[in-house]
Amino acid sequence: MKKTLFKISRMDCPSEENLIRLKLTENTNVKHLSFDLENRELLIYHNNGLDKITYDLGTLDLGEKLIHSEDADLNLEFDNESKTQAKLLWIVLGINLAFFLIEMTTGLLSKSMGLIADSLDMLADTFVYGLSLLVVGKAAKQKKKIAKLAGYFQILLAVIGLIEVVRRFTGIEQVPNFKTMIIVSILALIANSVCLFLLQRSKSKEAHMQASMIFTSNDVIINLGVIIAGILVLWLNSNMPDLIIGIIVFALVIQGAFRILRLSK
Repeated sequence: MKKTLFKISRMDCPSEENLIRLKLTENTNVKHLSFDLENRELLIYHNNGLDKITYDLGTLDLGEKLIHSEDADLNLEFDNESKTQAKLLWIVLGINLAFFLIEMTTGLLSKSMGLIADSLDMLADTFVYGLSLLVVGKAAKQKKKIAKLAGYFQILLAVIGLIEVVRRFTGIEQVPNFKTMIIVSILALIANSVCLFLLQRSKSKEAHMQASMIFTSNDVIINLGVIIAGILVLWLNSNMPDLIIGIIVFALVIQGAFRILRLSK
């Protein structure tokens, strides 16, 4: 058995971790994955087939770099806490799904494209966590089919959102309710922090469940962006800040969807 260390320069939140896990678990030579998000490192325990592992990582375009590869202890005891991990993932998935519904509803009621876009980002995270749970025990073909459906659905929702943003740019629209934007985004920021805290707390039990770099994760940045947009809406009495943050978030959702679609190839 070998253990190989990779530096993954663009792996800074649980979404990238789960995409990597989804991609590599279809390789029968891969026996165990150990993630260090804080240092953006991935340690892979595997049999032969390093070239295939390196190629698979490269398809995700996350800035992988091989650090070293060496023989591993054949008596290495891997942690056996899949039930605990699954419970944590279900909790995180539930929080993201709940806030997708909350932000979508309040976004529609308050006329805020920022909240609607942020809700789709929550839905994108729900897809990622859900995929990591749904593919357990399934064949590679089924994994790819699920990933493809999730990716295309995300793109469809984001494109619809972008079309609505363009429509609002070209028409006379009501200024969104800045109070709703700010309050709901603060709650979403707290929810994302709770998710990251729960995953980070599991670090001592299973490395791949850790989550750090809270302030650099896309979710937290987006939440802060919507809060700032709400303040600017109040200050400028204009819907332009809300539409701009909407475009940015929809673009991030589409970018994430294309990453998922790479898994279906």
